[in-house]
Amino acid sequence: MPTTPRIHRPQIAATLRERGEVTPLELFFDLVFVLALTQCTALMADEPTWEGLVKGLLVLGVLWWAWVGYSWLTSAVDPEEGAVRIVIFVAMAALLVIGLCVPQAFEDLGLVFAGAYAVVRAAHIALFRLASVDDANLRASTNGLAVSTAIGVGLLAVASQLDGVEQGALWLLALVLDMAGPYFFGAEGWKLVPEHFAERHGLIMIIALGESIVAIGVGAEETLTFGISAAAVIGIALAATLWWAYFDVVALVAARRLANAAPGKEQNEIARDSFSYLHFPMVAGIVLLALGLKKTIGHVDEPLSIEVATAMLGGLGLYLLAHVAFRWRNVHRFSTQRVVAALVLAALIPLAVEIPSIATLSIATAVMTAMIVYELWRFREFRDRLRHGLPIHPEREPVETPAVATDTWD
Repeated sequence: MPTTPRIHRPQIAATLRERGEVTPLELFFDLVFVLALTQCTALMADEPTWEGLVKGLLVLGVLWWAWVGYSWLTSAVDPEEGAVRIVIFVAMAALLVIGLCVPQAFEDLGLVFAGAYAVVRAAHIALFRLASVDDANLRASTNGLAVSTAIGVGLLAVASQLDGVEQGALWLLALVLDMAGPYFFGAEGWKLVPEHFAERHGLIMIIALGESIVAIGVGAEETLTFGISAAAVIGIALAATLWWAYFDVVALVAARRLANAAPGKEQNEIARDSFSYLHFPMVAGIVLLALGLKKTIGHVDEPLSIEVATAMLGGLGLYLLAHVAFRWRNVHRFSTQRVVAALVLAALIPLAVEIPSIATLSIATAVMTAMIVYELWRFREFRDRLRHGLPIHPEREPVETPAVATDTWD
């Protein structure tokens, strides 16, 4: 008796990633994050008070953690295989809704914000569950993440029904508990392709720096004058110093350190701490700077308010101190010159409320440029060898070698 042929129905599955390069779909996903960053800057610009700054940073933290989840996901799962791309599209749509809700996230659209965030995180966890079918360790880590995510989303939903200090406190608690999940539930079970993971974070830094460029354009709303043109050029120079501070050496060494770490717990903890956690203050510093640039371009002859001056100069300092912590976490070495530059920038805040904003922008750019020039001179041989892939000799390097350790040398 002839047997009935079995019908093979397609199933939703997740294919583990093998290639290291970032895919077009990931870049497409990141474009939605651009809108979210712009909305954060707009939120703070519309409410340039201490309360407005806190709101902007809280929203940015939630957005950052949503993006971080997908940086881990797409470093373990191939986003362009099977039905995964459809789920990514759904997450993009939800992230777009989040971005649109940002201006009223603490008002009428708080619950919509929380609901869209729940969709973004649920899609992320669902894909990880698919990828962990044959991996008990990954499944255990995903379950832990699901718990912290549920707590965070629940607190945001409750916060949407409150206002004032109580609302802000719940937002902060939701963010802290959500971000703390991977720390308390362990790092052993996660998977990643180190080259891809480092490149993905480098690209998000480019996107954040792009927000500072957008802020210059948005700030120049009036007729173009010599002062506005000069401030725009100086602003570009300042953004260039931030790019240089990260991409000239730091990004190269960080990628090498991650790739050379032992796969599993050690590599995952470096990825979690150095990239998922410590890149957030870098991005936050750039967004705060973008606020300062936007206000400076619009009023080049007027002093900055104390809130905006703190955001601009403090944001630069936060960016540099995050680099110091980034280096210390990776290789346990200290960057004196970046701490000094951060302190100088903080000391300029009282002056910034007395002098024209274009002068503050010029001084900040001079401080950052001086730091870059010093590092180019101080570490010239090391930098040249690192950037050209030549052997590096630890005994010939100065004590303050930029973010490198003996286990990352060729």
